[in-house]
Amino acid sequence: MRVVIALGGNALLPRGQRPDWQPQVDQVARVAGALAELAAAHEVVLVHGNGPQVGLLALESAADPSLTHPYPLDELVAETQGLIGYWLQQALGRHLRTPVITVVTQTVVDAADPAFADPTKFVGSVYDELEAKELARVHDWTFGRDGDSWRRVVASPAPRRIVEVGTADHLLRSGITVVLAGGGGIPVVETRDGLEGVEAVVDKDLAAALAAKELGADLFLVLTDVPAVMTDFGTADQRALGEVSVSDLESLDFPAGSMGPKVEAVCEFVRRSGSRAAIGSLEEALAICAGTSGTQVRP
Repeated sequence: MRVVIALGGNALLPRGQRPDWQPQVDQVARVAGALAELAAAHEVVLVHGNGPQVGLLALESAADPSLTHPYPLDELVAETQGLIGYWLQQALGRHLRTPVITVVTQTVVDAADPAFADPTKFVGSVYDELEAKELARVHDWTFGRDGDSWRRVVASPAPRRIVEVGTADHLLRSGITVVLAGGGGIPVVETRDGLEGVEAVVDKDLAAALAAKELGADLFLVLTDVPAVMTDFGTADQRALGEVSVSDLESLDFPAGSMGPKVEAVCEFVRRSGSRAAIGSLEEALAICAGTSGTQVRP
């Protein structure tokens, strides 16, 4: 079976935790066994998020007095692909006898996508309102509410094409586990001179759904920091959804900056492929794959 797994950036760095490297490496090590077990039994593609990590790099770049200009987001996404891919390769390599390869991946977006004028994608750490306002003033950034806190938001255009998907297919057929489209892929637009990077971060769940469709995946998993899709999340009435249809899931409303893209991604994949998708906790990866945990989405 061919399985595409989307790993949330907040699953690698729990919400509100300091963005030190050691907790992230430890978290990857904790879940590597389950991911490796899936990779040993199936053809597996891992698409990781990078919201906390790319936000940290952007903050460091903006504060570096030695730079004439901060590094643009597409360059920083490329950096996170190497960093997180390295962590995954090392951790999975301790459990697998077959190779794990990270592919530096470009994702084509539309230069006219209205998302460029309406930033919604959370990146970086959480702040209180005063901290957020000060960072917005100093760096001319946009912030939005993420639960009870504030986080930077950036443009997140829809993915149109994964440039290196053919390479990933070749690697999978050779028995190699592939880390693909990290952080949603490096956002690029098509020009007369070729591909050119743009200031954005592509949503990794939507990019993973596109990769799953283009690779002909049999199963698409979105693994994050919550056990299932919740209705009325954060209230006394919140309820975890078990097995649902695409139409039932699409009838509900979810926040654009967090669960919304995950729901959109699994619904898009299931509708187009006729195969199963699921959303749930990274720690429950094996049970979610087996269909006994998380929110299971069927045609």
